Amino acid sequence: MLVAPNLSLDYNIRMLHATPTGPTELIDWQDRAFDFTRGLAVYSNSKLIAGLARVIAKHPQAEVGTAFNHKQLTCKMWARDSLFNSLGGVYQRIWILGGWYGVLAAMLLDDPRFDIARVESIDIDPAVADVAHTLLGETEGRFQAVTRDMHSLDYARSDADLVVNTSCEHIVDLREWLALLPRSTAVLLQSNDYFSEPTHINCVGSLAQFVEVAGLRELLFASELPTKNYTRFMLIGRI
Repeated sequence: MLVAPNLSLDYNIRMLHATPTGPTELIDWQDRAFDFTRGLAVYSNSKLIAGLARVIAKHPQAEVGTAFNHKQLTCKMWARDSLFNSLGGVYQRIWILGGWYGVLAAMLLDDPRFDIARVESIDIDPAVADVAHTLLGETEGRFQAVTRDMHSLDYARSDADLVVNTSCEHIVDLREWLALLPRSTAVLLQSNDYFSEPTHINCVGSLAQFVEVAGLRELLFASELPTKNYTRFMLIGRI
């Protein structure tokens, strides 16, 4: 027998009031996608899916199709599960660099295995913070989207016990950037061998090369995830 989740009246009221707005040519798609995602949110009782419904309603131009495509989610699930298996699930403060719409932050905060006091998603693009706050609107002050250049951050005073950077292919000198972090800081790093993408200025050709370039003092996890067009590499360890 299927039993529906116990839903609060407050949740249903919020969903009813999250009316889609946007250009006329987007309304049909937006209405359908909004109804579909909030239906999934009701069924799953997931704050992440509820947040996606709010994003579709309030930010019709947001690239949610890309942010939530199967490749993006597969890589983030791989990161989340590997992080838990390597370093556990208890964190006081996590910095996610290049966090875009905050999807990885939302996945971590939505996962009952993790006990996280605060996650900050940091991105240089000022257009993404509002979307991220909409996505993570039900995290009770545990999330903040910050618009900053990752190279200008004061890592020494951050008190972050985990720094996540899943876009190391965009960093000119990875070792130089890692040197900004305090010794013993836990890190989760991803790169890839997608050399044909013009914005990828520092790809690596193999997992072994990524390990060498990063030069982590303590390496707890190193693996690769093949995709159709490239292979993604991931390291978890300490500076």
